[in-house]
Amino acid sequence: MNAPSPDTLRRGWCPSTLKPMETGDGWLVRLHPPGARLTPAQLQRIAALAARHGNGLIEISARGNMQLRGVTAGSHPALVATLLAERLVDEHDGDGPQRLTLVSPLAQLGCHSGASRSEEPGIHEHDEASGRAGPLGASCIQDSVHGFRAQACGLPRNDGLGDRIDALALAAEIEARAREVSGLPAKFAVVVDGGGESSLEAFAGDLRIVATAPGRVVMALADRLWFGPLAESEAGAVVAQVLARFAAKRAQTPDAIRRMGDLAADELAALTDLPATEAPAARPASRRAGLFALGESHAALVGLPFGRAAAATLDRLAQASEMLGCPEIRLSPWRGLAFRGLSEANAIALLDGAAADGLITCDDDPRLSVQACAGAPACSRAEAPAMADAARLAQVLAPDLAAGLSLHVSGCVKSCARPGASDLTLVGESGRYRIVIGGGARDSAVATLDLSALLTRLQPGQDLHARLRAAGRLSGPTK
Repeated sequence: MNAPSPDTLRRGWCPSTLKPMETGDGWLVRLHPPGARLTPAQLQRIAALAARHGNGLIEISARGNMQLRGVTAGSHPALVATLLAERLVDEHDGDGPQRLTLVSPLAQLGCHSGASRSEEPGIHEHDEASGRAGPLGASCIQDSVHGFRAQACGLPRNDGLGDRIDALALAAEIEARAREVSGLPAKFAVVVDGGGESSLEAFAGDLRIVATAPGRVVMALADRLWFGPLAESEAGAVVAQVLARFAAKRAQTPDAIRRMGDLAADELAALTDLPATEAPAARPASRRAGLFALGESHAALVGLPFGRAAAATLDRLAQASEMLGCPEIRLSPWRGLAFRGLSEANAIALLDGAAADGLITCDDDPRLSVQACAGAPACSRAEAPAMADAARLAQVLAPDLAAGLSLHVSGCVKSCARPGASDLTLVGESGRYRIVIGGGARDSAVATLDLSALLTRLQPGQDLHARLRAAGRLSGPTK
């Protein structure tokens, strides 16, 4: 295999398996498993490849993509050959997005809709101890059910139920149709929301499909204009038409039109023949980690702290899930993994072990409200150690984060971890941080401070804390 060209490795590139991105700790290789799904054995294999061909760090992005860090020019060809030969990735060699759609990792056809077009895994019981040592071995599996339920996150709700369409099947259809459309930007995103309790409203999209009734959906363009309703069976063709029209429009002025949000309202409306409609009613925010009831089976949704974990940690998690009978793992846009098709007892056991290994298993974990990139020195563009500082900020701001404050710590203005706005955005600049309240990395800053001064002025009674409260970004008592 030929080495990637310098243009392929240029900074700012949206990386993939075949087109890595050069960073401060080597090449970043982004994986797109088919359908964003893995088996436990496949996750173990990826962990082994990350340790063998990279620096042993694995990330999951806010788009639910998996990334291997520290790959080198010498190790990349063998890594790619193995990934392709073992069908661990679904990759094309075009310039468009490798994966277009974002779907909840808990998506399934719920009780409102009847028979599904995609098969849901059943219950897999496996209560025997493995005998393995370590946090995710036998010691954490025995007698864990009541301890986790009573002391951690409580009984599950039916968070996976209530989907009004088969979001997985629709997303697969959109992916297939989109590969026939050339000229889409690499970061173009289509959100497919089944309309149930696992809402994706928190994730920005160029195009959004939301189910509003059994078999019926509406469509948003640039999260500004809504169109429809239309039948679920028609949605794939309608989305393909919108994508083709957008690509043609973008081809006229590619430098001026990067994403659908760059179009004016009349230009957006011209992309579809559907009538305008009202936005669907807002839904409660989804739980992002913990135990979920999915009909007759359960899922364990595990978050990686700031989207990163060591390959050895994920290998232990994958081995434990395999021992417990997990048939399927889905990548989560909450920067984690959903282990599906488990009994309640086995899902709780897996969560208990993951928590012991430092992973996120509760929705009120403050780290879930923090988006952070790798930062310096891992990223050569970063001007501050974003991930290391994010861990300190999460500790100091834990009460505010648990109450709903959103924090984005970016090593530079490129804003890889979160392109949109947050309650508090910190942007690395020459070792310090530009501080943006209620905006994104490119918005105006209220101050520029080093970490020590920032931590002090974010305390109750200090000016930045007061600014956040005045802007409506903090809740709870004033003292």
